[in-house]
Amino acid sequence: MAPVTVLGLGMSPADLTPTARERLLAAEILAGGRRLLDYFPDHPAEKVVLERQVAATLRQLATRLGSRRLVILASGDPNFYGVGPLAVEIFGRERVEILPNLTAVQAAAARLQVAWQDARVVSLHGRSARELGPALAAAGKLFVYTDPKNSPAVVARELLARGAAGARMAVLENLGQPDERLGWYTPAEAQGLVFAPLNLVYVERPEPGAALHLGLPEEALAHEAGLLTKLEVRAVALALLRLLPGQTLWDVGAGSGSVGLEAGLLAPGLTVYAVERRPERLAQIEANRDRFGAVWLLPVEGKAPEVLAALPDPDRVFVGGGGRELAGILTAAAARLKPGGRVVVAATLLSSLETARQVLGRERLRPEVVQVQVSRGRPLAGDTYLTAANPVWLIAGSREEG
Repeated sequence: MAPVTVLGLGMSPADLTPTARERLLAAEILAGGRRLLDYFPDHPAEKVVLERQVAATLRQLATRLGSRRLVILASGDPNFYGVGPLAVEIFGRERVEILPNLTAVQAAAARLQVAWQDARVVSLHGRSARELGPALAAAGKLFVYTDPKNSPAVVARELLARGAAGARMAVLENLGQPDERLGWYTPAEAQGLVFAPLNLVYVERPEPGAALHLGLPEEALAHEAGLLTKLEVRAVALALLRLLPGQTLWDVGAGSGSVGLEAGLLAPGLTVYAVERRPERLAQIEANRDRFGAVWLLPVEGKAPEVLAALPDPDRVFVGGGGRELAGILTAAAARLKPGGRVVVAATLLSSLETARQVLGRERLRPEVVQVQVSRGRPLAGDTYLTAANPVWLIAGSREEG
């Protein structure tokens, strides 16, 4: 059987090495996207277009390939968000040869004259723009592969929604082509613009105004008359949530957003929906998010449980407020909670404690109760005395896998 070559073109055929050109000239079948095949209109090989059903097309091709020499065209490095691993799966490791080339990220970094060893790279091809959140949280530099649905304008709107209005965006259009263009924009500028379909986005975020850490004191946060989860209670609540990387957390009755801020430090890739019904508190959440650069924190204005219907299903739910709506909030959360999920409720009233226990039990979430009683030292006459804070009950419930 003839070998199957997966060939990275780089930015254009001008980037091909002599070995790659030799494989290309010997091809009896050329497979690739229309844009890549259009580089070789005079090549005598049979042309196979790879579009939406790439895997199915390659599997069908494998059944009729025989001894003909197949070259699969890719842009850049076929193993970097590319067709290389799929070709190995379909044609077999012993038959496939992969010849990598310059990637769009490498070319973009050269055009921009920036180091990229400390950058993150994310592809939005066939994905949600929410994929930006974890990458933004992890790095100050980000390269984004777009698609027609997730354009630079969509990236800009996602940045604005995550409080990253101060970021700088570079859009590199038609990279490596004669009409290549590079422009710098703010997210506010880019959100209303139309760019060439072939583009790559580079995002550079400034350092946040303040360092985020676990155990934020009350004075570090914008809040309304002490209406926030105290740091000692916050620590126990975060422990009871048992957060894992990449999860979705609902923070209902988020107040100042303190729980969601610190949650993002414990679980990389976490997305937190901070739900608040009062506009002034929502403004405080946004101010705290922007100050600490917590791009994983997405403020949501609305009354729970009604507003929860528009949110993605949660892995974890923290209810720091709910009042008379607590039973409805917990019922709605239980109906949407993913297998293995957890709910944690903070209650200061006996009635809220009992409501949480009853609803979590009814929803088969195995309620467990922890009381947090804290006393803080205060100076007095050259010495220290203790003042007790109001006790808080934390009621946790788990949904077993399956």
